[in-house]
Amino acid sequence: MGSAEDGAMGSELWNVFDFARRYRLTMREQNRLLMLFGPVASATVLLSNARRNQLI
Repeated sequence: MGSAEDGAMGSELWNVFDFARRYRLTMREQNRLLMLFGPVASATVLLSNARRNQLI
């Protein structure tokens, strides 16, 4: 249904610092993502690996 759109989403590269700020991740989680992927990673990889604490 949108294989071209799915491919574009996966190939979009994000700065890990910007990703962490946008999704309000803790510094610990930001550092974990940096150790795993370096300063830049694809959006799908970051979204699938980021852990977010429950706010409730």
